[in-house]
Amino acid sequence: MMLPTSTYRIQFRNGMTFDRAIECVPYFKALGISHLYASPIFAATRGSTHGYDVTDVNEIEPAIGGRQGFDRLSRALKDAGLGLILDIVPNHMAASTENPWWRSVLKLGRESPYARHFDIDWSERLTLPILGKPFKDALSDGELRLKRDPESGELVLGYCDTLLPLNPDSTNLVPASADEPALVDLAIDEELIVNLHQAQHWRLTYWKEAARHLSYRRFFEVTGLVGLRVEDEQVFEDSHRLVLELVRSGQVEGLRLDHIDGLADPKQYLQRLRAETGSKIYIIVEKILGHDETLPASWPIAGTTGYEFISALGHLFVDGGGLQQLGTAYANIAPDMADFTAGLRAAKQLMVERYFEGETTRLVKIVHGLYPDLDRAAIVAAIHESLIAFPVYRIYGSKGPLEARDADVLSRVISSAAEKLADRRAIDVVARLLKGGVREAAAKEFRRRFQQLSGPVMAKAMEDTHFYRYNRLLAVNEVGGDPDIKPGGVEAFHALMLKRAKLNPHGLSATSTHDTKRGEDARARLYTLSEGADVWAQAVERWREMNRDRLIELPGGLTPEPNVEWMLYQALAGIWPEDFLNGEAEALIGRFTAYAEKAIREAKLGTNWNEPHAGYEAAVKAYATALLSSTNLVFHEDFGAVMRPFIETGYLNSLSQTLIKLMAPGIPDIYQGAELLDLSFVDPDNRRPVDMTASFASLSERTPIASLTVPALKQRIVQTGLHLRKRQPELFAKGNYVPLKVSGARKDHVVAFARELNGTYVMTVVPRWMLGWLDPGVLFAGPEFWNDTVIQVPAFLEGRRCDLLTGQALDPRVELPLSTLLGSQPVALIEPVGTTEDHEIIA
Repeated sequence: MMLPTSTYRIQFRNGMTFDRAIECVPYFKALGISHLYASPIFAATRGSTHGYDVTDVNEIEPAIGGRQGFDRLSRALKDAGLGLILDIVPNHMAASTENPWWRSVLKLGRESPYARHFDIDWSERLTLPILGKPFKDALSDGELRLKRDPESGELVLGYCDTLLPLNPDSTNLVPASADEPALVDLAIDEELIVNLHQAQHWRLTYWKEAARHLSYRRFFEVTGLVGLRVEDEQVFEDSHRLVLELVRSGQVEGLRLDHIDGLADPKQYLQRLRAETGSKIYIIVEKILGHDETLPASWPIAGTTGYEFISALGHLFVDGGGLQQLGTAYANIAPDMADFTAGLRAAKQLMVERYFEGETTRLVKIVHGLYPDLDRAAIVAAIHESLIAFPVYRIYGSKGPLEARDADVLSRVISSAAEKLADRRAIDVVARLLKGGVREAAAKEFRRRFQQLSGPVMAKAMEDTHFYRYNRLLAVNEVGGDPDIKPGGVEAFHALMLKRAKLNPHGLSATSTHDTKRGEDARARLYTLSEGADVWAQAVERWREMNRDRLIELPGGLTPEPNVEWMLYQALAGIWPEDFLNGEAEALIGRFTAYAEKAIREAKLGTNWNEPHAGYEAAVKAYATALLSSTNLVFHEDFGAVMRPFIETGYLNSLSQTLIKLMAPGIPDIYQGAELLDLSFVDPDNRRPVDMTASFASLSERTPIASLTVPALKQRIVQTGLHLRKRQPELFAKGNYVPLKVSGARKDHVVAFARELNGTYVMTVVPRWMLGWLDPGVLFAGPEFWNDTVIQVPAFLEGRRCDLLTGQALDPRVELPLSTLLGSQPVALIEPVGTTEDHEIIA
């Protein structure tokens, strides 16, 4: 298998085209990456900002350069010695008339050649939840009109900007007079519209009805994305024609598979994809692993996109004792939100009862059809409790018995669900169906649909609801994280990395992605709140009092409520500039208030996406704006003074986690622009265009490392680490992970490990928990801080060595004093003397 030594993620669209990416190729090469990692490049809906709403899987998006632009980029990458990894979307496409397959289905129904390409229940007409009001109201308001499609010339039914193709057999209902060009755009008699609508393969519905009833599988709760049936051989072939062409031509060397858990049978799909692409292609999957969960060993892939690596870093840098203190303070402020387990259950219950009501109702219908003697209410309760009890995204298996790992998960789920039920008969039936013990076709459908639903329930409940309600420490509310697990410290991190080296050595190691809740450097800064929990808690109380007159009285009470206030101060801490000037406030206000609006809508308490509460949202955004207002000088001075040590320690955390990512098991992934500083919020803030010209200019500076600003220093560390990986690919692809023993008074403040292979090695030494130990403006503690702390170097790592970042020669003895390694610099990267070839990188 071809293995990248590193990847650099680019978000195409939003101004990033293939030709703009070509301009960046010299920068990518100078930085040291081996592969560009591209967001979806296939044709998507007009104005798409992300490309996951694909309309044509066999066309490259014209807006970013089309096939010719892609070919130019491919040549430029190859000329520079770089490869390309593509993000593809096998689970879904856009449910849009811009999608020719979907348009064919709307027009021809079950007779369309693409009718079985989508996961549609054809026992009824295809539901289209696009109306902004009930059908009768839209009709009476004249919003439904007969029009002529400007491209095809055919008669269509128009609603807003959507032109819906008509069943050819239904056009005889339209009077000849209405077919005249001069009359086409006029409102047609309501009775005619009703009759015409009844004659279609689809029916229009109010968008709010989709949660209760929908005749096709959607992506999560997004009705604009319809599930693909890639388990069908013809669908696989049709939807992968261009992807496979690009792979076989050598233009694409790796694939990232979006939302693998959405597929009916991920294992079958991956085996088919591997057979079609060959053994050399690098394949990774977007898969969120629960605590102690591992990838199925039978999947023929290199690993995941790396969310679990972010979680591991959180557990390393967060102070467990301080986290407990934060929890106490948080419980005093927001007692109703402080119980994580109860909150997660409530969020899951909301999902299964409301947001995925239609999907759960369909499961109930299947079970009731198989077992009509069972009480329907008992079936509902059993299915709901089973979904709520799932500790991971899903189990797998469409044929035969479950693998041992999944059987164990299911056993625990059923046991947990049964505790909530008065009658076990229904839950025993659910267990039997999920184990594959019933052969009827309906039982297989239940098994498949339940597996495809448990993931969305978990994702929407945990990441997109509970993570915006439970605000104890936002830094650990991250995709793939579990904020309720006590941090295990250095020893637990070493254990995780040893496990990663064994089970997932070639998956990506991510710190920022297009889906993370906040940028890696904002997260690194917020970790430090656990080190100064008492200072932070007292400051929040003081700031709340300072800004008390900014609260707005609503019928539900003063707004924002304390839980949201606590959240806003943390969110602000993550983006607060080192030297805040009131002139910067305006630029921050827009980003901050947009984040505040998204956070409270995702929390689904005072407002939500489906039914926004204008008054509540206005009050929260007014408060957020007031925090940054140029008239709030006293608060700014206090906030800035409190934040200063957190910011500086956060910078050091940033450098530490960056070097760990570069050297740990896995393949480091650099998200666009994050090689400098990434203090972004959740999307769309983290998908803003990046100034690559500034990045290249920073990289080109040959300033001595001791004189670099923090962003440039981080970039230099990234460059040094990536070039080291390119020089020694075998060391990082196959090398052992060796935890290094640290002794002395400050042993808990350092993380040290080596990568070793056949006598070749590199050692990584970084600090942690440094709040209160740094002088202002200095990113390291002096030799006196480290005192007697030393690294015990194993005998097989002895010999002459130097620090690759500074070029400093180091003592070859068995013990390495931390006072020497970190007494005058932030982090250390140690290599045996004589192996370094790129001295210009570290000058």
